[in-house]
This record gives sequence, structure tokens and C-alpha cells, in this order.
Amino acid sequence: MSILTNEQVKYFEREGYVLVRNLLDPEKVLDPLIREYELVLDQLATTLHNKGEISSLSEELDFSDRMIEIVKESGNCHAQYFDMHLPIKDCTPSTPFWTGPAVFNVLTSDNLLDAVESLIGSEIYSNPIQHVRIKPPERFVPKNKYGEPILGRTIWHQDHGVTTVEADKTQMLTVWMSLQNATVEKGPLLVVPRSHKTGLLTHCPNYFGNGLATAGQTQIPEKLFDAEKSLPLPTKRGDVIFMHKQTVHGSLPNLSNEVRWSLDLRYNPIGQATGRSIFPGFVARSRVAPKSVLRDAEEWNNMWLRTRKKISLMNQGEEDAFRRTRWDGGQLECA
Repeated sequence: MSILTNEQVKYFEREGYVLVRNLLDPEKVLDPLIREYELVLDQLATTLHNKGEISSLSEELDFSDRMIEIVKESGNCHAQYFDMHLPIKDCTPSTPFWTGPAVFNVLTSDNLLDAVESLIGSEIYSNPIQHVRIKPPERFVPKNKYGEPILGRTIWHQDHGVTTVEADKTQMLTVWMSLQNATVEKGPLLVVPRSHKTGLLTHCPNYFGNGLATAGQTQIPEKLFDAEKSLPLPTKRGDVIFMHKQTVHGSLPNLSNEVRWSLDLRYNPIGQATGRSIFPGFVARSRVAPKSVLRDAEEWNNMWLRTRKKISLMNQGEEDAFRRTRWDGGQLECA
């Protein structure tokens, strides 16, 4: 089903992204996810309190304020605890992640998949390179060795650039949404329109050339694209941004008093490489073979549990059995 208009599809093809207003029903789709994550946060608070890492459970606070208090007192953002993805390196049998039924319901939402179908066709695979991002205000976030927030603004990159070469021909689509209104002050997505027309750009590990705000991270040097053309995309609950895999983007810093809470999802046509083959994806929609569609949220969770057990025996320490990206920093553009 094509839920996007011809104008929206043409805009996506021309600009490399499209912002679709009111695509999802916040009460039916997003609120159950928020309630599920409130339970996850409650589990985290109980665990930290039992360890003596926080002095109070802060049960009287809403999700945002409670998360901020936990970050401030524990000195840790606990991002992995909420994520629906596992780390590439040094994963253990107890590394936390969250793949609950409300998350699965968002991934398989009819309206969302209708829009995805408008852009990549009806044979839709849920790509495992996807995350939940809960970003506290930067002033409360612990700093790295460069004196910068460990969970701050997202640096310049293309989603194609964080896959392996096996996904070079994959028609990968990025889907971004905020669970709460994402104002400019909260640090919304920042895109460079039409940058997808330049193809894959070099990403430089441990790069310092873009200024202190992004020191030491893997990023695209600003000399390779026109960063001055970047555009912030503030969103409201229910809005969804669709983005080409080669659109250069990042995010602004969260300068508000609340967490910025978003989902960063990926889809591609069935049969194409995901760029992260060690992790489990699934068939989200198929008009050709409807019986192949995964409809069981518990099985999706079990797929990730089996993967965690498998990779906890791999990529430990100096071992590099599978890589996250293709970049080694040796490219001329990184000098």
C-alpha cells in the first residue's frame, strides 16, 4: 500500500529525506512503548539501588526526570540497557539490551510499513542496525577523555558509512522518530539536503578536523560536503523522518531540561545484505510470501538472546572476527 503521496516520494528522491507529519498514532503506537520503557527504567533503578550506585529509586518522577537523576548520580548514561542492538566488541552473556513487544509493535506498525513500502517496495526486511537513543541534557552527561559528553550530539555520517561493504548495493532506508516532541533545543536530527547525490563519502576514525565538539570520533570531514547547508528537523510525536542511506546527517546537542528520546530504525528489500549479518533481522512484510512474515514478538526477542550467546564467544579483546565498518583511517581525506 502506498501511503506517501507522489510529491513526498519525489521529495525524498530529490532531497534525500522526507518528513511525514502525523504518520503514527501517538496514543496507540508510541504510548505503549513509553510505558514499556518505564518498566525497563524501573528495573535499572532497582539494580543500581541494590548495588549502592544510586541513593534513591526516584519513583515519584516521570521518565525524563528520573532518567536524568540516575545519570547524574551514577555517572553513567546506561545507553546499552535500553538499546535494541548489541555491541560489536566485548559482548558478554549478560550484556543488557531491550527487544520488548512494544518495540516490535512499532517496527511492524502498519502505517509505518505502508510508508516504507512507498519507498522500497512491498518486500520489506527489518534491518538489525537500529537503536533507541535516550539522550539526557548534555550538561548532565558524563564526559569522555576529550572533555565532551559521552552521549551528546551525533557527528556527521551517512548510514551507508556504518555498514560493511556487503551492503553497498542494498537499498537501505533509515526511519527516525521521536517519542516526544523534539524541538531544536532538544537536539533533533540535522540533515544536509541533496548530499545523497555525492555517493558514499569517506568516514575518518579518531578525526579531530571538524572542531572540538566532535573530537576523536569516526565522522565525515566537513571539507567533503557543505555543512553550511545543514537543516534541523524538529518533530512532534507521530512524525516520522525517512532518509536515504547516503544522506549526510547528525544531530544538534540537547540543550533542554528533558531527555531527547528517539528511535533510529532501518529497513531494506528482502534478500539484500543488511551490512551487519551477525545480527538478526526479520521479514516485516511480504506480499509475495506472507507466511514468511515474523509476527511473534517473543521469537524476535529470542533471536537476539541466541545472538548474544553466540557473539559473547567472539570479538573479545583484540579479536576482530567481524567488523562494524570498513574504515581504517588510512584514506587521504583523513589527513
